[in-house]
Amino acid sequence: MASNKISLADWQAKLNPSGNTTTLKDDPNLVFSTATGRINNKPSDKVVGQNYEDGAVRIRRETKGRGGKAVLTISGIAKTADELERLAAKLKKKCACGGAVKDGVIEIQGDKRELVEQLLQAEGFKTKWAGG
Repeated sequence: MASNKISLADWQAKLNPSGNTTTLKDDPNLVFSTATGRINNKPSDKVVGQNYEDGAVRIRRETKGRGGKAVLTISGIAKTADELERLAAKLKKKCACGGAVKDGVIEIQGDKRELVEQLLQAEGFKTKWAGG
């Protein structure tokens, strides 16, 4: 009975006939390589928020569709998803409440407009209250 086993070097040569190993690292399906170890995807540097024309960050109090509970939405910050997550975490910690980042908008549970406004101004943002 013939064996269908091949060596690792032969297998890699079949995958990459030129012998260049950089294309193996760039393969999106590859999660581990014996040469380099675990391959992590780099975080995206894509900006998820949008700035307003006047450069101000909008703080809006919403209750619609939330069972009557107040939620502050903070929009107008054009930063990457990681930076928005860090800013939201800082705001949630200072306000002692929950929240999330959804589609480039930071949501903070509760009605703490004054505190959130002070914290954002301390971070260097120009703020405006929007809505009711």
